[in-house]
Amino acid sequence: MKKIIAPGICLRALEAGDAEQFAAVVLESVPTVGRWMSWCHAGFTVDGAHEWFDACNRARAESTAYEFGIFTEDGKELLGGCGLNLISKMHNYCNLGYWVRQSKQGQGIATQVARILAEAGFRHMGFNRIEIVVAEGNELSMQVARKLGAQHECMARNRLMVDGQPVSASINSLILQEWPALACPMTIES
Repeated sequence: MKKIIAPGICLRALEAGDAEQFAAVVLESVPTVGRWMSWCHAGFTVDGAHEWFDACNRARAESTAYEFGIFTEDGKELLGGCGLNLISKMHNYCNLGYWVRQSKQGQGIATQVARILAEAGFRHMGFNRIEIVVAEGNELSMQVARKLGAQHECMARNRLMVDGQPVSASINSLILQEWPALACPMTIES
């Protein structure tokens, strides 16, 4: 899965030509995204973007993760990133992650993207379960999980690493049997 297009949004694999824009968006987002995601820091570079893109391409080829840039529907303006990752083939589930650039936060983008990814994960990829793992205190991400109808299952101790320190995280789940089909059309390209 390389591209998903839905009304107003395009999720697509990041390409070499996106590296400068990606680095600029990361640097813009250090005050908010950087609080929860250690890779988002003031020293992030274009070379770091290329390294991330290469890792994403390897994971996609191995079917272990499907990471996307979040773009406007025309595929040009980068709004953030998202993905289905930590895929367990044995147990048929994955993790769903998302982040939105600082200047575009609070506009419902993360919820829209998470809904699209969950739909693709259930209907296109056939997962039975999708987890959203949120660091303790990250209320904006918890709001997205709640809006999707994810069930809070537990607060797992030392579940995530943030700035080199273990932090507790909320484990939230979506399951296929409870997932309503999306009303919005989307096109998925493999």
